[in-house]
Amino acid sequence: MDQVMTRKPHEMLAATLSQELEAVNALIRTRMASEHAPRIPEVTAHLVEAGGKRLRPMLTLAAARLCGYEGDHHLKLAATVEFIHTATLLHDDVVDESAQRRGRPTANLLWDNKSSVLVGDYLFARSFQLMVETGSLRVLDILANASATIAEGEVLQMTAASNLKTDEGIYLQVVRGKTAALFSAATEVGGVIAGAPEAQVKALFEYGDALGIAFQIADDLLDYQGDSKATGKNVGDDFRERKLTLPVIKAVAHATDEERAFWTRTIEKGKQQDGDLEEALALMAKYGTLEATRQDALGWAAKARAALEVLPDHEIRTMLSDLADYVVARLN
Repeated sequence: MDQVMTRKPHEMLAATLSQELEAVNALIRTRMASEHAPRIPEVTAHLVEAGGKRLRPMLTLAAARLCGYEGDHHLKLAATVEFIHTATLLHDDVVDESAQRRGRPTANLLWDNKSSVLVGDYLFARSFQLMVETGSLRVLDILANASATIAEGEVLQMTAASNLKTDEGIYLQVVRGKTAALFSAATEVGGVIAGAPEAQVKALFEYGDALGIAFQIADDLLDYQGDSKATGKNVGDDFRERKLTLPVIKAVAHATDEERAFWTRTIEKGKQQDGDLEEALALMAKYGTLEATRQDALGWAAKARAALEVLPDHEIRTMLSDLADYVVARLN
């Protein structure tokens, strides 16, 4: 019993949806096969089998079951969501020149950038084949829009990441693109395929959107105050990579001329030296931006929970609510 009590919300969801998740995993393995290009399953298996939480496909399965769906199209949609996610990870690692993903060397490091880009393209194509098989134009519309928003968000992040003119509005736009768009699409299509009433479909979209934003803000905050063993990142990686995330955006908004010169040198120009991270943390402490960022994340988690109130009373609704809490519980 104690073991059940200490399970994390996403683990509880995974246990509740275990049969469907197994079916999704089988579908993913089948559809990432390639008769003519063995490099494709090699690269995708490296990432897909790396032991990620499968959070996004799980959201699709949960939303469909919560709305009483009894067919099997939600399995294809869950696989679609995972393929879109995996494709973006392959492309991201090339753009970011990353060496590690989920604790393992990235595909671009093990193979090369060309393989990562082309296999990512293949997975995008596969995802569209899968969503078409559901026969729902509305589902196709939602996931096609999400794919475009993700790409747009990545391009926006590239131009905004080291620009001190980036404000909280632009940051939110980037976060909606790179994270929340796929969360909200994952939950929304679950409701749509189940034929749920419009109010419930809207609620599922709003839940996914707010959950994704809370998730990303929490991640950005943990970069400055997380336990590197728990997060797998070194404290201050975003600072060293000159990424303008919410804690820094808030500090820049309060900055004196002298402080702004510091941010210009370290973030815009990338001329960093010993002691700069400590100085950045001191400026964030001076203006309370880490706590303000934490409050923003908590606020979005509360919005996610509130969105669920119009959905049927169900054990999965409780788990989804707990998941919103868990996303920000890491910040305590």
